[in-house]
Amino acid sequence: MDYSRVNIKPLKLKGEKRSHKKHKSKKRKAEDESGRSSDGSRKNTDTADHGGWWCCEALQEMTGSLAVQLGDTPIYVCALDSGLFTAGAPHDEGDGPSPEEVLTGVPAGDNRTALKSGYNKYLGVDGAGRVVGRADAIGPREMWQPVFQEGKMALLGANDCFLGLDDDDNVVATCASAGPEQMVTIRSNAIRECDRPKEVPEEERGKLKDVEKNYVKKFQKFQDKRLRINKEGIAELKSAREDGILHEALLDRRSKMKADRYWEIWGSGGEAASKRVAKCGRRKGPHGLAQAGHGTGRWW
Repeated sequence: MDYSRVNIKPLKLKGEKRSHKKHKSKKRKAEDESGRSSDGSRKNTDTADHGGWWCCEALQEMTGSLAVQLGDTPIYVCALDSGLFTAGAPHDEGDGPSPEEVLTGVPAGDNRTALKSGYNKYLGVDGAGRVVGRADAIGPREMWQPVFQEGKMALLGANDCFLGLDDDDNVVATCASAGPEQMVTIRSNAIRECDRPKEVPEEERGKLKDVEKNYVKKFQKFQDKRLRINKEGIAELKSAREDGILHEALLDRRSKMKADRYWEIWGSGGEAASKRVAKCGRRKGPHGLAQAGHGTGRWW
């Protein structure tokens, strides 16, 4: 019988259901990664175009200094000394909002936020539907609810109408439904965690030779109190620092040094082993063999 022609299959028991593991194709995985990278670059470009003011995408991000952008053009809600609000002048690419266009976001609970102008007055809606800033404290009229849908946002006032502009470019809240004219973007210039510079540990600062010496002092222990530095040079450390993996490279060099040290001590016919035998003395063991030390159980 020719066993090479036998079809070998895994054993399948009666009533057993096999679960098939789903594998994402390489093409789909590459498309997902490219999509994420392009989305991140698009957000960075948008932030740079608005002078470092980034788009808020969640209610918890709407705190501190904020600016309400009207539509897609670089036009922001501007506070007047009369307590009213109007559309500010268009800004050039790369410019942020003007001081009179900067508001302060304050959490108001129940998925709502409050906005305070540069005159220390909270924005609310009066009986005529105008957006005014004349309140010294947060009341029901001074609460705004951000509404997110399909990547866009609108601000719902206390009168259940959305913030927008009238024919005279005054900021009002008179439309019960949100259309293209009611779309806004709330921007912030707060430093996000992703924008914070990564802190470099103290032992990784300075020249690479000093960095490696600091790691040796911190992690390695030797009985003779002498530092042992890797002799392979610092070329690989330079590339590791540029790639952001300096810590891993230093640990790899340290582990290699430890491996070489143990090989030197316990290798066959090692000089250190001979010195240990000479130091501890020899005594005769079974069959006339010399035994190193006393009661160690090792025969040389």
